[in-house]
Amino acid sequence: MSYDGRVYSVEIGGLTRDLPLFEVAPEVKIAIFNMLGDTAVVEAAADLLAARLPAEAEVLVTPEVKAVPLGHALSARSGLPYVVVRKIRKPYMVNCLEAEVVSITTGQPQTLYLDGKDRHLVEGKRAVLLDDVISTGSTLRGLRLLMQRAQAQIVGEMAVFTEGNDADWSQVVSLGHLPIFTD
Repeated sequence: MSYDGRVYSVEIGGLTRDLPLFEVAPEVKIAIFNMLGDTAVVEAAADLLAARLPAEAEVLVTPEVKAVPLGHALSARSGLPYVVVRKIRKPYMVNCLEAEVVSITTGQPQTLYLDGKDRHLVEGKRAVLLDDVISTGSTLRGLRLLMQRAQAQIVGEMAVFTEGNDADWSQVVSLGHLPIFTD
């Protein structure tokens, strides 16, 4: 990835952020949204998404790392538990459910893990999948597969932003859409 100093401005709940544009392929750039450490953005996004949370939801499911603060904040607002799906299996994780996807960041296969300690929170429940940015949908596909294996019903998919072809994400509740930039 390379950065030439250009940014793309976004607005979340009255807050403006300048997202750096990074080249991810020859003459193709994406705006990088990273809310880690940006408490004001996490809180604003959680407020806006909480108002659109499906009433029948019983659990929030989010991948690690960047969406974890959002999962926590939305959990605090809704009273719903949240489960973090891991990208690396730790030695203390037992009886995991697994799903393999291809990561947009690396282009390599990546395995998602639902820790056995959290299975009871999703098994047979109505789940909302939550992420910071949905771009290619590979992580979303992995989350869907994990929920299928846990016999959970997906009642919603939410993100701060979608990216790429806007029509691909009509079922996702989001606060905005990030274009892909071509030089």
